Amino acid sequence: MSQTAHIPSHRKPRRASRNPLLRTGVAGGVLSTLAVTAAAAPSSAGERKPVADTVEMPVVAPDVAAGARQAADATQTIATQYETEAARTLAAEQAMDRAGKLAAERKAEAERRAAEAAKAAETERRERAERAAQERAARDSQRTTLSSAPAPSAPAAAPASASTGGGNVATLVGFLRAQVGKAYVMGATGPSAYDCSSLTQAAFRQIGISLPRTSQPQSTAGTQVSLGNVQPGDILYWGSAGSAYHVAVYIGNGRFIGAQNPSTGVVERDMSYDMPTGAVRVL
Repeated sequence: MSQTAHIPSHRKPRRASRNPLLRTGVAGGVLSTLAVTAAAAPSSAGERKPVADTVEMPVVAPDVAAGARQAADATQTIATQYETEAARTLAAEQAMDRAGKLAAERKAEAERRAAEAAKAAETERRERAERAAQERAARDSQRTTLSSAPAPSAPAAAPASASTGGGNVATLVGFLRAQVGKAYVMGATGPSAYDCSSLTQAAFRQIGISLPRTSQPQSTAGTQVSLGNVQPGDILYWGSAGSAYHVAVYIGNGRFIGAQNPSTGVVERDMSYDMPTGAVRVL
């Protein structure tokens, strides 16, 4: 018992001696932990700086967005320039097309007018050729008639000789003056328009004398007289007798009335205005 009782009393001091060590160890561990924690604290603070830098990245983001906007604006500007240039090119091409069409239309119009003028000229040439042929035929027919039977020339003068004097001349001149101012139209026979030979024919018809239709045979329808011996009612002609190209009627006092041309129509003129080649008397 005494030994057993002694053992506990002997062990207690050992426990007491261990406790300070244990406390010392625990304290050392705690201190070590604190030291490690303290030592680690600055390291953690130092390691957080990059994190702080990473947090500041949104500050850089607006620059990137601005660059993107600038790139987009530049692209839009280039696109706008391309569109403007394309519009100008299209407008130029359309203007060229319009100019080409206008030139083609003008060319076609000029060709059409030239064709119409050529056609009109050809028609006039044919009409003149036909009239010339008719006049030649009439002249040849009259010459044949006169050569085979010279007596028919007397009936032409008979009506005048039966009623010669101022009556027929006055009627003739009065009719001619009533026609002054009317139009000259090639081939027209009155009453509103005449050519030179149709006016002469119509005037002599008023006094019962029938003349050929054209100027060529009219220039040989009666007796040839000199221009110094002309009398009122004589037929004046321009050109050669038998191939005259114009006729009129002498009305006295050095004047004549005739259908001159399309620009003047039927006029009264002095002989000095356009001196005739010769004269023929049918009264």
